[in-house]
Amino acid sequence: MDFLRPARWEDALAAKAEHPTAVPVAGGTDVMVEINFDHRRPDRLLDLTRIDELYTWQHEETSVRLGAAVPYTAIMEHLRAELPGLALAAHTVGSPQIRNRGSVGGNLGAASPAGDCHPPLLAAGAEIEAESVRGRRLIPVTEFYTGVKRNALAPDELIRAVRVQKADGPQQFAKVGTRNAMVIAVCAFALALHPRTRTVGTGIGSAAPTPVRATAAEEFLAAELAAGGHWDSGTPLPPALCARFAELAAAACNPIDDVRGTARYRRHAVAVLARRTLGWAWHDHTTGYTTGEGSTRCA
Repeated sequence: MDFLRPARWEDALAAKAEHPTAVPVAGGTDVMVEINFDHRRPDRLLDLTRIDELYTWQHEETSVRLGAAVPYTAIMEHLRAELPGLALAAHTVGSPQIRNRGSVGGNLGAASPAGDCHPPLLAAGAEIEAESVRGRRLIPVTEFYTGVKRNALAPDELIRAVRVQKADGPQQFAKVGTRNAMVIAVCAFALALHPRTRTVGTGIGSAAPTPVRATAAEEFLAAELAAGGHWDSGTPLPPALCARFAELAAAACNPIDDVRGTARYRRHAVAVLARRTLGWAWHDHTTGYTTGEGSTRCA
């Protein structure tokens, strides 16, 4: 196995163009596990750890541009206000050691349907900045996942950054696992309320071949909040509204039976998570909290 170690981004792009099958590695929290268990044996590894710009982030007018290798710990410590849903998801990733190494860019590159960062990226609205020697393009996160552990990157492309919309309202994330920490999700759900545009964002993980949005649930909730005047009044949400939102979220799933859970259980769990995150987010909206620490369910 050859080990390529460029010091500049331009050199990394040139190496990827010359060796399209080279596997990028920065934190190594996914790639090295697959290699250690002999699930993957690439001819070449493309080490990106010497490229400093991948570990930085910039605040733009309406978004945050995260370098592909910015670790989860940095998001938790420095970007909680701007990206609360992603920060909540980062808290659930592995151990502190994994959070110090793993990154959103790596999670996207692996494209596992169980990846913790995917639901909040879908809910908040994100674009993946992909680049090759041919140029740069932005891929909407809704178009990035193309199958189980497959993504829309061309063979010669690398992820340079991820642009995530700054929160303009409460965001929540929750997942179900066999224990409370260091566990792959049986299913996960993210919710983002956007009061400025009176819209709703969702993301579901580990309940379909790819991470997905519950678009029917989003449209239903946004319409009901507007029709009932809830955005401005902050009145408690009717139980029937919460139940219908949860039902539509579950209907967006296309799960399978596996060792972590049955398809039936996953649909039920997604409905529960949708109802809970809606309650927490609405509590934050009506009380002015934006840190994602609400704990009240729907009325």
